[in-house]
Amino acid sequence: MDIFDRVSANRGPLGSHSHYAHGYFTFPKLEGEIKPRMQFRGKEVLTWSLNNYLGLANHPEVRQADIDGATDYGMAYPMGARIMSGNSTLHEQLENELADFVKKPAALLLNFGYQGVVSIIDALVSRHDAIVYDAESHACIIDGVRLHQGKRFVFSHNDMESLEKQLERAKRLTDETGGGILVITEGMFGMSGNLGKLPEIVKLKEKYNFRIFVDDAHGFGTLGETGAGTAEHLGCQEGVDLIFYTFAKSMASIGAFVAGQESVIEYLRYNMRSQIFAKSLPMPLVVGALKRLELIRTHPEYRENLWTIVRALQSGLREKGFNIGTTESPVTPVFLNGQIPDATALTFDLRENHGVFCSIVVYPVVPKGVIMLRLIPTAVHTLEDVRQTITAFEVIASKLDKGLYSKQPATA
Repeated sequence: MDIFDRVSANRGPLGSHSHYAHGYFTFPKLEGEIKPRMQFRGKEVLTWSLNNYLGLANHPEVRQADIDGATDYGMAYPMGARIMSGNSTLHEQLENELADFVKKPAALLLNFGYQGVVSIIDALVSRHDAIVYDAESHACIIDGVRLHQGKRFVFSHNDMESLEKQLERAKRLTDETGGGILVITEGMFGMSGNLGKLPEIVKLKEKYNFRIFVDDAHGFGTLGETGAGTAEHLGCQEGVDLIFYTFAKSMASIGAFVAGQESVIEYLRYNMRSQIFAKSLPMPLVVGALKRLELIRTHPEYRENLWTIVRALQSGLREKGFNIGTTESPVTPVFLNGQIPDATALTFDLRENHGVFCSIVVYPVVPKGVIMLRLIPTAVHTLEDVRQTITAFEVIASKLDKGLYSKQPATA
């Protein structure tokens, strides 16, 4: 069968709904300045779907730094990959400051988060090594693991008994191959909001002699005494060997970095294909990241404001009987029972009649029969925003229970 004919006929589990979802439920356009209240199709909506945890996206000092970086350097500078002609003093300064902030000996800048994780895994392990990873790992981890030419073992989400069983299998294998074991998990899981059991995993290193790689995209800036992330929050920063962080969440920008011992970071610097063969991170993004990091370091009140909103939102939802799962972080999932037509109708109701915009998650991301509304609180939301949202959720939950949404056509 012709490849194009096949993909045109079968657009995949999400693409199959594009005829009615595109532009509204998928690929929606939020317009205006980045803040809690934005414009959606000409109407003001209270938005809970932006990972702008600390409110830096529209911070005046951040915007000025971005402007200054673009004015002084333009988007082209430096030209070329860093290994050839794209390095600069500011790139190295940012790496040093990031390493110091997360209490690791060294750090390496990455152009993109998703691509960075895939490439780290690809560069780090050989066909003799074994990977053991959490079942609910982010897609970037899954795709990185798929590139691995050796064996891989998956353990049930945050289940230490399952992890040990897989470590035993991995150890038997690597005893024969002479390879090593890399355990991969997340610091803060972006869908459920729960935290990886990092201290428990670190303790197992003594018994099974493995290394641990943690994706802490959501933990950076939101958790820990200084905002250094989940490992700092859980008191096991030294035991985590390699940690990845992105600029796309708390930093409200583009880019990422990985931090760990100096020899490993130097190895990645010279062996990560996605960085060796890609243009360097543009200077305005580097200048902007330096300013964002400065604000995270010097303004702990941003993180405190975030947690004020988190606690108000999550406690308010629980008091009203909503199931928000096992979240231990700002990520706030609300689980409801219903099918995809119910999900589209209630989301339409939320946006059009209650002015509340949040992300909708359905099968295949969550099991069939489950609707997940994903809320991302930020430091710039208000308690009034929380009250409005909980009131709206009470109304839509009542309609869902009465079966009213299933009677509506699945169209925007």
